[in-house]
Amino acid sequence: MAVTKKKMAVVPLRGLTVIPGMIIHFDLNRERSIRAVERAMLKDQRIIAVSQRDAGIDEPSLEDLYEIGTLAVIKQVIKLPNKIVRVLIEGIERVKLFSQDMKETDYLLVSVKPVKDMEEYADTKMPTQIGEDASPELTAMVRLLRELVAEYTYSNPRLNKNVEAQFEDYTDFSDLLDFVTINIPMELSERQALLETIPVRDRFAKLAVIIKGETQVLGIKKELAEQVRERVDKNQKEYILREQLRYIKEELGEDNTVSDVDRYRQAVNKLKASKEVKEKILKEIDRFSQISGMSSENAVLRGYIETLLEMPWDKVSKDKNDIEHAQKILDDEHYGLEQVKERMLEFLCVRNLTKKGESPIICLVGPPGTGKTSIAKSVAKALDKKYVRICLGGVRDEAEIRGHRRTYVGAMPGRIAASLKSAGVKNPLMLLDEIDKMSSDHRGDTASALLEVLDSEQNNRFRDHYIELPIDLSEVLFIATANSASDIPRPLLDRMEIIEVSSYTENEKFHIAKEHLIKKQMEKHGIKPEQLKIQDAALSELIRGYTREAGVRNLERKIGELCRKTARMIIKEHKKSVSVTTRNLEKLLGKERYQYDKKNDNDEIGIVRGLAWTSVGGDTLQIEVNVMSGKGEILLTGQLGDVMKESAQAGISYIRSICDEKKIPAEYFKEHDFHIHIPQGSVPKDGPSAGITMATALYSAITSRSVRADVAMTGEITLRGRVLPIGGLKEKILAAKNAGIVKVLVPKKNERDIEEIAEEIKKGLTIVYVETMEEVLKEAL
Repeated sequence: MAVTKKKMAVVPLRGLTVIPGMIIHFDLNRERSIRAVERAMLKDQRIIAVSQRDAGIDEPSLEDLYEIGTLAVIKQVIKLPNKIVRVLIEGIERVKLFSQDMKETDYLLVSVKPVKDMEEYADTKMPTQIGEDASPELTAMVRLLRELVAEYTYSNPRLNKNVEAQFEDYTDFSDLLDFVTINIPMELSERQALLETIPVRDRFAKLAVIIKGETQVLGIKKELAEQVRERVDKNQKEYILREQLRYIKEELGEDNTVSDVDRYRQAVNKLKASKEVKEKILKEIDRFSQISGMSSENAVLRGYIETLLEMPWDKVSKDKNDIEHAQKILDDEHYGLEQVKERMLEFLCVRNLTKKGESPIICLVGPPGTGKTSIAKSVAKALDKKYVRICLGGVRDEAEIRGHRRTYVGAMPGRIAASLKSAGVKNPLMLLDEIDKMSSDHRGDTASALLEVLDSEQNNRFRDHYIELPIDLSEVLFIATANSASDIPRPLLDRMEIIEVSSYTENEKFHIAKEHLIKKQMEKHGIKPEQLKIQDAALSELIRGYTREAGVRNLERKIGELCRKTARMIIKEHKKSVSVTTRNLEKLLGKERYQYDKKNDNDEIGIVRGLAWTSVGGDTLQIEVNVMSGKGEILLTGQLGDVMKESAQAGISYIRSICDEKKIPAEYFKEHDFHIHIPQGSVPKDGPSAGITMATALYSAITSRSVRADVAMTGEITLRGRVLPIGGLKEKILAAKNAGIVKVLVPKKNERDIEEIAEEIKKGLTIVYVETMEEVLKEAL
């Protein structure tokens, strides 16, 4: 007999299947579902509970639901905050969903039929009454089901022990199957499949397979727990808990946490690196996965893997190629240094044409305080490169450059690799500061270790002992700094492009102070522009009388001192502003500390003004010679170095060689002693630039001819009287000008160096180029 369909309200369920006989509560927050419950409560308190095929759909239609659902009676409805309704229902019987009522309703209304009354399932029915009159087949199924449940209960102690005992309460086998389905944990898809399986035989077969499978999973889990327990020490409680948790989650499919090994593998997949690098890292990760977490090697290998993953193998930053922008930054931040700026802009232009990232290796050589380090910072800013600084002063261990081998305790990468890692890109600007201050000992030669770093032909595969993989340094822009090129080992010097950063003139110092230093120190000391005014004349006197240096470091300190004095006056004496003039400069900073050694007022015999280069700029040296009766001995005083002593000997030999020409008796040198002295005896002096000065002083003393007081000279002498070239000309010419010298004698071979010196320095000086001592004596006497 056909059963008519009945229209009923439907509650779609997400992640839940209701079985006949199940009493369960759940929360509703969808408007349509809440309306369906309210409609059922007004009518007969009956509703259809059916699972969604896709839990992500918010407004499901009939096509989004399973065909078989459960007719349920609503036991309780509780309204909770935030428009949530909690519903308690009891499943009654299976129903089949046919068609959706398309009338305008604010809930899901569907036509349903009870499955047990439907004619198409009639031929699948069998007697399901349990008892003495039950068929042998049914009795066997009941007993087997009891055994399966008992076995599962043994493997899972947390299951309700009364499940097996409650078998006696059921007289219908179909109801018993539903009862077991409700109480055995299983996947949603498995529970829905059992709901949709109407024939008792088929439903029993499926349920038996599910229970048996769950029992096996529990058995395997138990074995794994035993293996973990045997593998670890009893005292390692934390380790045991972690391992058990991991195994349990893996077996239940709930392992949402990512292990270190998995995290490292994911990082390798995201890493921009060559195949060689990735294979090496993966090999180390495989080793790491096999090492116990409590092993000492675990921490070492973990650190190594993380270092490799943090290295910028193929990661580069995009540089700015705007020439105008770069020139503006360099000009704004530095006064002078034209050669350095020009070289940086040339590099930028070449790279724009070639589109290659290969960079030159530049070494800035000059006295302290001339802006070598700060120009490197400005270059990095102009090119928009990452900036890293490595200070090499006092480094004497080769491992500082190349890294330690991983066999040593506390091994770590060298400074080059560590700087790349901190920069995060493979093309930063790397400043190698104080490259001339490195030293060597039994731990290796650091300068030789740097050869591979600074050789553009081989630094594309630099090997760090710790990293053990070739690192590409070809795109790094290296800038090195040094105070003296003579202290840099020759092979290292050969690999770098030397740019001289010479001393600043007074005018340059004035502009640097006015445009940069005063502003910087005022900001540093919290002084506003209107609170401190330094007059130009006072600034010039400060440069001349309170500092003597090639750079501007002491000048910056003195300006800082003025700022501190100003701050004290503003706070203590409540002054609104301070003006520094030539009149109050001495009051603020004390007496002048330096005075230039001015030229002599009169021409004198045996006294010649020489020019010298020092680490803080140029200076003038007054060489004095006295001739006394004696036995032909030469006395040298004034802390002269070996080179200057040899220059004095060469000067004597030259003069003796021209005795006949100059009508000096040969016996003169046997009957007289010669005392050569350079004042300031406490200051060591050495260098190959005083040869012609000492020879001129000797000749003047021997012939009693006076030397012009307004003439200074520099140059080395040979035994035959030739004048050899020297260095540091800009500083020497500057010193001569400050001393009031009018004429300067320089070697002819230095003519090109003189041409490169600014006109500002040469203005007011007569520079005479000399090739022989004859020319020197002619100009000086």
